[in-house]
Amino acid sequence: MLLPILRSQAQGAVLAQLYLHPDTEYSLTDLARILRTSVATIHHEVQRLTEGGLVTSRRVGNVRLVSADTTHRLTRPLTDLLAATYGPLPVMADLLAPVADVDEAFIYGSWAARYQGQPGPVPVDLDVVVVGSVDLDVLDDIERAARDRLGFEVNIQRVSPEAWNAGDDPFLAHVQSQPIVTINDSKPTT
Repeated sequence: MLLPILRSQAQGAVLAQLYLHPDTEYSLTDLARILRTSVATIHHEVQRLTEGGLVTSRRVGNVRLVSADTTHRLTRPLTDLLAATYGPLPVMADLLAPVADVDEAFIYGSWAARYQGQPGPVPVDLDVVVVGSVDLDVLDDIERAARDRLGFEVNIQRVSPEAWNAGDDPFLAHVQSQPIVTINDSKPTT
């Protein structure tokens, strides 16, 4: 796990999504979609976090909206800790979402391995592969922005869809054979 002091991977992912987007309210359905888990799992984690005072919750009709409780005295240190551990997925999703010509994007390497439960030291950098024809200068800007937000080195590789799917490049074959985490759009739909 990325932060073994947390009860579960889902708890870390929920906290990161909420604390790294402190001005956004999410429905439980949005969180489940963004974090690729069940609404029941999200409900359980949000309930525990609400009871612990880290998350605020309100109802609008039948929809339960949740957000980070930014008045909590642990907000700043918790946000910093979440950015350094669970932050890469929501941060990269935010930075890549508005960029044209990105077909797919993945995190690979040590961060992906920890995210998927493989034991090891806390990652000191982030490796990302972007599939598409996005301009390299744009990716350089995203690297810098991600590094500023996360506080550690970010390395982005661009590959064409043909190269990603061909399976004949040794580097890409290695990346695809190791743990990878898909980066998706983290914006709520409601």
